Amino acid sequence: MPKDFDSPSIVTWRAVLIGLLLIPINCYWIIQMEVVRYSGIPTTISLLFNAVFCLFALSLLNILVHRLKPRFAFSEAEFLAVYVMICLASAIAGHGFMQMLVPIMAYPFWFATPENEWREIFWRYIPRWLTIDDTKALEGYYKGESTLYTQLHLGEWGIPVIAWTAFIFALVSVMLCINIILRKQWAETEKLAYPAIQLPLEMMTQSKSFLNNKLMWLGFALAGGFDLINGLHYIFPQVPYIPIKRHNLHHFFTEAPWNAIYLFRVSFYPFAIGLSYFMPLDVSFSCWFFYLFFKGQQAMASGLGLGDVYSPTMDMATDEQSWGGYPGVLVVVLWMGRKHVWRVLQGVFGAKPVDDSKEPVRYRTAVIWGLASFAFLLFFCHQTGMGIWICVLFFLIYFGLSTAISRIRAEIGSPVHDMHWMSSDEILFRSIGTRALGPQNLTVFSLFYFFNRAQYSHVMPQQLEGFKLAERVNVSNRLFIWGLITACILAPLATFWAYLHIFYERGAVLWHWQGAEAYGRLQRWLTYPTSIDLTGLTFMGVGFFSAIFLYLMRMRFIWWPFHPVGYAVSGSEYMNNIWFCILIGWFIKGTILRHGGVKAHQKAIPLFLGLILGEFTIGSLWTIVGIVLDIPTYGFWF
Repeated sequence: MPKDFDSPSIVTWRAVLIGLLLIPINCYWIIQMEVVRYSGIPTTISLLFNAVFCLFALSLLNILVHRLKPRFAFSEAEFLAVYVMICLASAIAGHGFMQMLVPIMAYPFWFATPENEWREIFWRYIPRWLTIDDTKALEGYYKGESTLYTQLHLGEWGIPVIAWTAFIFALVSVMLCINIILRKQWAETEKLAYPAIQLPLEMMTQSKSFLNNKLMWLGFALAGGFDLINGLHYIFPQVPYIPIKRHNLHHFFTEAPWNAIYLFRVSFYPFAIGLSYFMPLDVSFSCWFFYLFFKGQQAMASGLGLGDVYSPTMDMATDEQSWGGYPGVLVVVLWMGRKHVWRVLQGVFGAKPVDDSKEPVRYRTAVIWGLASFAFLLFFCHQTGMGIWICVLFFLIYFGLSTAISRIRAEIGSPVHDMHWMSSDEILFRSIGTRALGPQNLTVFSLFYFFNRAQYSHVMPQQLEGFKLAERVNVSNRLFIWGLITACILAPLATFWAYLHIFYERGAVLWHWQGAEAYGRLQRWLTYPTSIDLTGLTFMGVGFFSAIFLYLMRMRFIWWPFHPVGYAVSGSEYMNNIWFCILIGWFIKGTILRHGGVKAHQKAIPLFLGLILGEFTIGSLWTIVGIVLDIPTYGFWF
């Protein structure tokens, strides 16, 4: 565990500079992994394996430096700055954020045809200053065998890149300010566990007990051994394969009503089992219980003849209940923290002094900064032609969902929390219909699809976990904040560079599904307008009130076994892939606590940290081998 110091540690400019140098390399690595090769998708997991690998590599290097030149060795504060900067940059460059943006900027002009009639349907609504409409500049991007570094290409991409970078920085600035306001309530008053930070924390503190622990290296060897063997099998098929990845059991359910169950998978990912060990038992139990509960709903609906309501392809009814659970969680946690928020507002407006000396910035600064960033987002959207009231509703919903995700990560550390197609625009579509929103708003929503499609490794919980790590290693938040700010400025630029550099060489014609989704959806909306979705809103209401009910029962009865957060996350698509791992982690942790007590549980922690670290390390090395040798390699995550 970290040591106690009389004064906070300091984040040095050396650490910030190293973090800034690593961000472009990391963004390039992510685009290669997640887009070009699809051999590793770290930004769909709560704990980013690329960032953990970088931290592990730096910690091993630091051991050598400490022996040779002790005064040049990294401090805990410097490890923290580099790690969190990489996490923020990875989330911004990730599968659920900027990887979606670049294809959306170019797609409607390159793929418009007389048959799809996009020119007539929605071209006039697209802001040209946010997109690329010059097909000469796009020819090299889609066909490849070209270079980004020409006057034509740089000139066409320049203004949109600058505009989107400013938008993204304002977006993450609002998140940062919300985190600053809520940090003390969640970290110090409610004392949330932040399970996802356990492994990075151990590596940052350079704990000898961790690095010398035999159980840790046993877990490392088990998980890493599986991935080493499977990676060799991928290249040399004669090497046996160990089946730890997901397996769909749907084909075992062939008779009604069980054949209504869609995507019923089991898997044995070591990292997911390791992460599940750090989840509270009631939460891990609720995750796999409600997953099976939702599957049972599908079978029951089929048996009752409600198959039209329960879509067999999208599991929409269970998805909508899960979606409704997030705002239910948000309402309860904001109510629980209402006194803290009121004290902050009193301090901001001078009614009553409040102690914010330990915060990254003063509460008043955070409120002004957040409001200014929010105003910039409204101005940005107004320039695109969106209605102001639609903009306000859109971003209020978005930041509300972001806050709920951050709370879920801080409270339970769920390995995944994706919400496919559960977004601000989706809620507005269902609430008032696409006809009422109008074509201009719908077109801009399609540009915003990049941060609304799925909430994978969201930026906001990464910021919040960074603050918690700073508290645990006793780092001055006021110095640490500058590393976060510079990372949020550089990351969008580095991601644009990596994406365009790669695809002007390779050609992006095979990597454009993001644009197809966004504008295919827009075409359907404008061709076949929809009205209020009463069925969808009903199921979301069921999820909303179910989450509140579960919270109330949990507060009233200590024996109540169901956690509302488990209910909210269990209907997601990615929970299909890891629910069985969570069940395994829950069973092992419960057995150890029941028969060995808290001491046995504490002793077993290094084993499960080793499972996570071993899989992340060997899995990362396989992706690096693939990039260096330009060959397809094994990806441990599906």
